[in-house]
Amino acid sequence: MTHAAPADRPTPPLPTLCQLRRKARERLKRAGVASAGLDADLLIAHALGWTREALLMASPDVPVPPAATRRLEVLLAQRCERVPLAHLLGVKEFYGRDLAVRPGVLVPRPETETLVEAALVLLDGMARDGGPFRLLDLGVGSGAILLTLLAERERTAGIGIDRSPVAIACARENARRLGLAERAAFLVGEWDAPLGGPAAQGFDLIVSNPPYLPSGAIGSLMPEVARHEPRLALDGGAQGLEAYPPLARAAGRLLRPGGALVVECGAGQAPAVAAIFRRAGLVDVMSRRDLAGIERVVMARLSE
Repeated sequence: MTHAAPADRPTPPLPTLCQLRRKARERLKRAGVASAGLDADLLIAHALGWTREALLMASPDVPVPPAATRRLEVLLAQRCERVPLAHLLGVKEFYGRDLAVRPGVLVPRPETETLVEAALVLLDGMARDGGPFRLLDLGVGSGAILLTLLAERERTAGIGIDRSPVAIACARENARRLGLAERAAFLVGEWDAPLGGPAAQGFDLIVSNPPYLPSGAIGSLMPEVARHEPRLALDGGAQGLEAYPPLARAAGRLLRPGGALVVECGAGQAPAVAAIFRRAGLVDVMSRRDLAGIERVVMARLSE
């Protein structure tokens, strides 16, 4: 007895863009992601190799290829585990430029742009005869601060130092991406320890976004920070202030007379940071508020 060959099963239709966007948003919302809609769009665009603008302009009924759907599934699973969006996309915008970021490197924050703006004002008020202004970034991380300053002011050159080799590799990558590699050098080490000889003298500006979170507060932060960002870049000790005395001492050793130190700090920390700087002999100590009204930046100078 012969049997008829079974009919081929019909291939299920590919999911549409509209369907994927809806499902991704719902999944991220269930995982507690506050920006579920935006994150879903950015992850879908990344999986497709599109910009978000292209995604928003595309027909909602366009079918999504299986390879992109598989890539999206991996990305959504990680985002539901609260891996930072920037680590999944591999990039974060800062001061109008896209910077490479990766696991093990602190994601640049919008409030740090306040430090950049304060530093630019100070640079513009400085005079220098010959040669570029010399900048030093202690705890350089991704290079966001140092490289932004170099990009914004052509007559500058700088050195970035970080304890993390992963961060230094990321900063070097960003310097290459931005065409700034010839004006930026990067060293691995603790604060200014890697500097020596003439390289350790006469900086016009020292900047730093140091670890300033109290140790006991880190566990209560959003999971993206508490579980996935480098504790080395977050933990400022019991009161969150451990980094500021060594930064003040470094300023006394490394700044030229009249040079400036500009640092970021946490909410409510500015008075204590200012007092540390004054005790170290720095002058013209003042603070600058961010867009939320928080005293986010403390500035000081080495007397002339």
